[in-house]
Amino acid sequence: MISPYKSPFLTWKLIAIVISITFFIAISFVTFDLKLAAIFDHSSWMQAHEFISGFVPPKLTLPFVHKILTAAYETLAMSMIGTLLAAIFGLLLALPASRQQSVLFRQFTRLLLNGLRSIPELVWAAILLIAAGLGPFPGTLALALHTTGVLGRLFADSIENLPPEPARVLQQNGASESSVFLYATLPLLVPQMVSYTLYRWENNIRAATVLGVVGAGGLGQMLYYHLSLFQTHHAATVILAMVGLVVLVDSLSYSLRQYLTR
Repeated sequence: MISPYKSPFLTWKLIAIVISITFFIAISFVTFDLKLAAIFDHSSWMQAHEFISGFVPPKLTLPFVHKILTAAYETLAMSMIGTLLAAIFGLLLALPASRQQSVLFRQFTRLLLNGLRSIPELVWAAILLIAAGLGPFPGTLALALHTTGVLGRLFADSIENLPPEPARVLQQNGASESSVFLYATLPLLVPQMVSYTLYRWENNIRAATVLGVVGAGGLGQMLYYHLSLFQTHHAATVILAMVGLVVLVDSLSYSLRQYLTR
């Protein structure tokens, strides 16, 4: 008969884990030079206020707003194309990365996915800029490579967590592997794929605005250019465009998810 009470070993093990985590958090605060007092210093607040006030008012002349809209479209296109490519290649790599494949092939594909997503988008963009030059193309590829590693892992885990009964029934009736995937696996996988892809699109629109810092085009490149010249009024307009673009994509993604979950 199984005892309804929990094992004392598990209780002490949980306590040890909590104590260890608390100890490392305390050590982090002690070893890091956080300078929390400087945050509440009056002179620091005055300097921050002086710096922020330099961004007001934003520059809203018609020629400059037209440049902003062009850069915003470029940033949006980078995020959309990069996410679309990542979803396609992520699915292709997720199939061999799932448990349905041989162990050796699965481990190799998992290692590839780990390598792709372990390298940040900025590093990918810096590497690809050497080969492809300045502009949105290397930025798009950087987003696609990193996001392929993320979506590939998420898709593979989703495939492994699917209920096996629909696929088993088709296999027992002599269906081919492609038929099993199309009629049993894919219909169950699509809702999760769409949800993960939309979520990564939200992240990529933010990443795309940052990639311009290394010369990958879009709003990020404009922001870096104007900040380097201390043109704060121009930079304020770029920042407003970034916020507006992120809010737009977040709202659109949320609406799509709500529609798909009805």
